[in-house]
Amino acid sequence: MTYTIRQLGVDDAPAYRAIRHEALVHHPEAFLSSAEAFAQKSDDDIAETLKALSIFGAVLPDGSLGGINAFLGNEGAKDRHRGWMLQVYVKPEHRGTGMSRALVEHLLDFAADRVIQVHLGVWSENEPAIRLYKKLGFEVYGTEPRYLYVNGRYLDEHLMVRFLDKAPGAEQ
Repeated sequence: MTYTIRQLGVDDAPAYRAIRHEALVHHPEAFLSSAEAFAQKSDDDIAETLKALSIFGAVLPDGSLGGINAFLGNEGAKDRHRGWMLQVYVKPEHRGTGMSRALVEHLLDFAADRVIQVHLGVWSENEPAIRLYKKLGFEVYGTEPRYLYVNGRYLDEHLMVRFLDKAPGAEQ
């Protein structure tokens, strides 16, 4: 499979809108945002999101996106050493191809010049994602019980961290 990973800009807004909406529709358990609220966002709102976050896309030869993720760095004097990986999604037909791993590794490389640790939240039942994150050096440091209420049930979220200034698995 051929794709390139790059940071998305405002010109990518239609492709970003499409894949982000797909993620929210098909996996409401995985994201805090709802598909309904996202669908109401204006083009200006989408452009602002693309400016506020560092959003990366796995761009396919036809220009569509096979997957996305986003980095958000903290800006406070006391927490600017930490960043967050958000909005991780790969279309079903590209899962198992290495695209997810490539997106996460790309984000970690980007983050390494900005922060010393990257945090994420992942639905506690999303075993494929948890396995991938652990392979890439993330560790669970807590679980937020009843983080979301989706389709009539409460969902827990694991909080994970990857320390970029230490070897994965090294004593923290």
